[in-house]
Amino acid sequence: MSVPRFFCEVELDAGDAGSEIALPDAVAHHALRVLRLAVGAELTLFNGAGGEFAATLTRADKRGAHVRVDRFSAIEREAPIAVTLVQGVAATDAMDATIRHAVELGVAAITPVVTSRSARVPSGDRADKRHAHWRHIVIAACEQCGRNRVPPILSPRLLSTWLVGRNHAPNQAAGGFVLAVGEGSGFAQQARPQEFLDLLVGPEGGLTSVELDACRAAGLTLVHMGPRVLRTETAALAALAAINLLWGDFA
Repeated sequence: MSVPRFFCEVELDAGDAGSEIALPDAVAHHALRVLRLAVGAELTLFNGAGGEFAATLTRADKRGAHVRVDRFSAIEREAPIAVTLVQGVAATDAMDATIRHAVELGVAAITPVVTSRSARVPSGDRADKRHAHWRHIVIAACEQCGRNRVPPILSPRLLSTWLVGRNHAPNQAAGGFVLAVGEGSGFAQQARPQEFLDLLVGPEGGLTSVELDACRAAGLTLVHMGPRVLRTETAALAALAAINLLWGDFA
């Protein structure tokens, strides 16, 4: 059985080996009530700052849980190319699946964008709850796949706003890709990206011709995923897999 992993937002560093800490309430609940771990169980903690900590459950009761930090490992499992997935906001289930699997495939960040054909984006408190829900999915995916750095997921913004802001970002000189049905060429025909890469995927129904023209004007390269029309959640993951295979760590 694999050792369970928990994201733990506490200050930890390599010098904390041998110390005992209390797990945050949500983490303790998951460990004790969901996974039913008992005293003596091994677990892994990470706080998003890099590396991970082997730990042992030392106390477990109704008041919470404590662990002993045994050792620190500087291991990282980040992709060699920092891909920002720029995802047109899709319907709830499709968006959740895209976020979850994109994190597993190594994206460095996720930026939801509102396009002409996007699903409805809530406002006010509902928007905050939706964003918190997405971040929870990101964290759970990191716990599952072994990543020790939690990729940020930004609040939704208009596609036009993102295109303007992207042109002023210091790390985007290498350009990026936008998926388009029946236009451009495949990933294998593209030059190897530099350290940073944007990947724009439209929502259900794809991007309009006007939006694609704006993407071209902003320096994005149109690419396709073959002759078949893919659902948005399939297209994003297929593209990320292709990037990992051609230029990443799917060796």
